[in-house]
Amino acid sequence: MDFKACYNNYINTVNTALIVNMPPRDAYPSRIHEAMHYSLFAGGKRLRPVLCLASFELFDSMTAKVLPVACALELIHTYSLIHDDLPCMDDDDFRRGMPTCHKKFGEAIAVLAGDALLTEAFAMASSIGNTGYSATIISMLAAASGSTGLIGGQVMDLLSEDKPIDVELLEYIHRHKTGKLISVSVESGAVCAGADSTALSALTKYGEALGLAFQISDDILDVIGDAEKLGKNVGQDAKLNKATYPSLYGLEESKKKLHETVEQALISLQGFGKKSGFLCELARYVAYRDR
Repeated sequence: MDFKACYNNYINTVNTALIVNMPPRDAYPSRIHEAMHYSLFAGGKRLRPVLCLASFELFDSMTAKVLPVACALELIHTYSLIHDDLPCMDDDDFRRGMPTCHKKFGEAIAVLAGDALLTEAFAMASSIGNTGYSATIISMLAAASGSTGLIGGQVMDLLSEDKPIDVELLEYIHRHKTGKLISVSVESGAVCAGADSTALSALTKYGEALGLAFQISDDILDVIGDAEKLGKNVGQDAKLNKATYPSLYGLEESKKKLHETVEQALISLQGFGKKSGFLCELARYVAYRDR
């Protein structure tokens, strides 16, 4: 299996579907749609929709069935980045090597662009053919992105700035702010394919471990990463005095914990045999990436 080629094929599939399903860039009022397109098509790994598609394909080859959900996941992720970059949050000027949405369009339009992407995500998710799955998926996405999911993690991240926190709270922040959306990306693909409870349980464990690994890797990259490769400033966590794995454990222990978490993800996939080859490689890629 050529991992890079497979990944790029998934990305191309997702990008094509996003172009088809998004309101046109010049649709009235064009200013908001320009901002939505600017952030959505600014590059990025498309990790969440790729996870959804790869999970679905463990059970079903008809990828078109799940594309609306894959697209919805990317819209939710993009909305969260727009809001995360705002001056009242992480106050970032660059994202993926480009000015952040609020730097390009102003804070008010950036807030509204994020709101619009989140709303559009649920419209897309509702368009999958099987109405029974549609209701389930919408509920899953709402839980993962709401106050007990992504938003909850972001709230605790903000409230923890300049304060000493323990390991339990740090893990809560990581598993919710980043991990919940990654985990639901894996789970939603399996649900749309009709996976049984045993398979779904294994994939949930994979998604949870992968989500934590992604954030530990992000923490490490914020310390030792290359700003040019990352497309954003490094050292932001230290600047905002945020608790991270390196600040709590040190760099070497954080790398060890990253390795252990990736191994947990890989163990969760053992029951799928060779079919899970891409998801195994994806876990390694997420953990040991340089951007």
